[in-house]
Amino acid sequence: MDAPAERRRVTVRGVVQGVGFRPYVYTRATGLGLAGHVTNTPDGVVAEIEGTPAAVAAFCARLAAEAPPLAVVDTVDHHTLPPAGGAGFAIIPSRTTAGPARTLVPPDVATCADCLAELADPADRRHRHPFITCTHCGPRFTIVTGLPYDRAHTTMARFPMCPDCAREYADPADRRFHAQPVACPACGPRLRLLTGAPPREDPAADPVAGARRLLAEGAVLAVKGLGGYHLACDATRPAAVAELRRRKDRGDKPFALMARSLPDVEHLAVIGPAERALLTGPERPIVLLRRRPASAAALAADVAPGSPDLGVMLPYTPVHHLLLGLPGDPPGPRLLVMTSGNLSGEPIVTDDAEALERLAHLADAWLTHDRPIHVPCDDSVVRVCDGEPLTVRRSRGHAPLPVALPLPVPPTLAAGGDLKNAFCLGEGRKAWLSAHIGDMDDLATQTAFERAERQLESITGVTPALFAADRHPGYRSTAWAARHAGTRPLVRVQHHHAHVASAMAEHGLDGTRRVIGIAFDGTGYGDDGAVWGGEVLLADYTGATRFAHLAYVPLPGGDAAVRRPYRMAVAHLWAAGLARTPDLPAVAACPPAELPVLERQLERGLNCAPTSSMGRLFDAVSSLAGVCHLAGYEAQAAVELEAAALAAPAGDPHPGYRFALHPPPPGTRGPYTAAPAPVLAAVAADVRAGTPPGTVAARFHAAVAALVADACLAARAAHGLDTVALTGGVMANTLLSAACSRLLREHGFTVLRQHRVPPNDGGLALGQLMVAAATAARATEQPQQGGAHVPGGTRQGD
Repeated sequence: MDAPAERRRVTVRGVVQGVGFRPYVYTRATGLGLAGHVTNTPDGVVAEIEGTPAAVAAFCARLAAEAPPLAVVDTVDHHTLPPAGGAGFAIIPSRTTAGPARTLVPPDVATCADCLAELADPADRRHRHPFITCTHCGPRFTIVTGLPYDRAHTTMARFPMCPDCAREYADPADRRFHAQPVACPACGPRLRLLTGAPPREDPAADPVAGARRLLAEGAVLAVKGLGGYHLACDATRPAAVAELRRRKDRGDKPFALMARSLPDVEHLAVIGPAERALLTGPERPIVLLRRRPASAAALAADVAPGSPDLGVMLPYTPVHHLLLGLPGDPPGPRLLVMTSGNLSGEPIVTDDAEALERLAHLADAWLTHDRPIHVPCDDSVVRVCDGEPLTVRRSRGHAPLPVALPLPVPPTLAAGGDLKNAFCLGEGRKAWLSAHIGDMDDLATQTAFERAERQLESITGVTPALFAADRHPGYRSTAWAARHAGTRPLVRVQHHHAHVASAMAEHGLDGTRRVIGIAFDGTGYGDDGAVWGGEVLLADYTGATRFAHLAYVPLPGGDAAVRRPYRMAVAHLWAAGLARTPDLPAVAACPPAELPVLERQLERGLNCAPTSSMGRLFDAVSSLAGVCHLAGYEAQAAVELEAAALAAPAGDPHPGYRFALHPPPPGTRGPYTAAPAPVLAAVAADVRAGTPPGTVAARFHAAVAALVADACLAARAAHGLDTVALTGGVMANTLLSAACSRLLREHGFTVLRQHRVPPNDGGLALGQLMVAAATAARATEQPQQGGAHVPGGTRQGD
């Protein structure tokens, strides 16, 4: 006798919409002879299956293990149902519910190999189609307007499928089965090239051929991508790159490059296995590669002046592949500058009408199309440290994938910082970091923040009951959080505590044991009102103790000292009691009329906030060594100091510079202080003796790494801690991060470095969220007034 039929409802949660999961379920079920159906819901993918107990068991056992390549399965729940009978298996229309969405939207991914083969095949009906895509590739996050993920809830809703595309969409054996962005030249979006003043399209012209011709002639093009517009020009034409830099008001900040293929860039930069995997993976970030000497002759000098790295990405949309040329195309540019379509400091442009207006003085022509971008999403940026990825900017290809949390959190919104802003929504054991927003000084960026926050709430279903923000009283992100919290509690989190908590959360620490947190950056508001940035904290999620810090020096003129590193050098010399004579490059770089005014400012303490910033010390040494005196972009002096150190000869016999690490006075509980005076004296002596700048830079990096080791040894001796988190923007310096890690591991420490979440302020919100959740949980015994600040942060001493 045949065994009675069994029926189950299977609910799959995670990144399971927009990745071919329903077609996958259909294929598995029909292959096992099961009846039933599968659908998208706001809660995930739900299937009902019915058949023999053996077939049902086999289906459930293999469901997660053999999922499509872009799927991320979090949970699979099974519920037994009464058999309903019937035959056949179907994909049925998506269901909506009144409750919040609980599924995960996938990120945008690069064009897959199968689609690229069709793109280049003259016999294929999608030959040279600029919007070729399938279940395994293409836009997702940037076109989603609602959930569940169906064509009607994307910006493709305005493009009805032609009969051929509809047949593919409905065919379970086809790669485009239920691929929501599917289209072809007959029914899909249309590419256009706009030129002239006012910009117009020539309907008879091939837009790709016209764009390639303009690039070859030295023009700057605005190119519409997945998450916004880029500005592109031929990276080998000095006049074109210089003009783009002038128009964009870029200063000396490096441009990103897009190369047609790996061979086009291998002679320009060092590409190891880790870099190769990042460049060719589906996320296609900008990868910072160590440049080779040959790059100086092959690229325009203005691509990345003074930088040790080249930021390189490979094409990730069909438009990019067409623009750089398919096999057999006429010769054209193989290396393009591909930088965000905006003025420096503004958010990336996504709207077509806005692009014609805001980019009018930046671009000579527009290569655009009529598929709207619903969600802005800039390129991700990654570099490799000790063979592991180090995320500098987490955006396209990663957002909005969640970060798994080591502890459950209430529905919480963390606003992040004002530089490199990214906010974070969390609930339960998931946290969703937004795509890169930018610097909050600009009104347009603040507007973009608000739009992105509303959109992320809508697709995650998280309605915040708790808010978190930085303690800086002038941060715009903090002011936004205070306004929007209303009657809900707001936790203001100390900046460097948030950095350390971010590293802890990424590594899954539950906070039951404190870590030694090395938080080195340029600026963070300290609990004493000073500008912190060279901090050694003993931290968990509920609080942090300031165990040690770089000794305070005056920050003369605030931002003026950041833009002019020579001012920071003079301030450090003054604080260390060292002679400020013109034989030092930093002093010589200070205009003669400015130097006496600067020194009086230091003596009288006028507009001189105290700072313990390690970033500002890097600036000072960069200027003292003659590397960089004026900074045209954030951290330029430090970036160029790292470049100089990397170029220094190996095997330096010099014993190295050394900080003086002073314990607190006897009988007190204050923090240790690290005095840079001995290092500065040694730097000045070496410079006066004619020591090359690269050697000075290398010795300074070694000194900072030794300071980290000394401070951690002192903390372990006093408190028994042996886990160290390296974080803050300074730790994006791979030379320093690698040196610190090596020394600490030699001394038996466990070292936590951030990989998937940026160590800079782009990862700040994750730490804010964890601290806020822990602080609010601790405060539940004493309920707060609605909207009031909930204490949480650092303590002096221990």
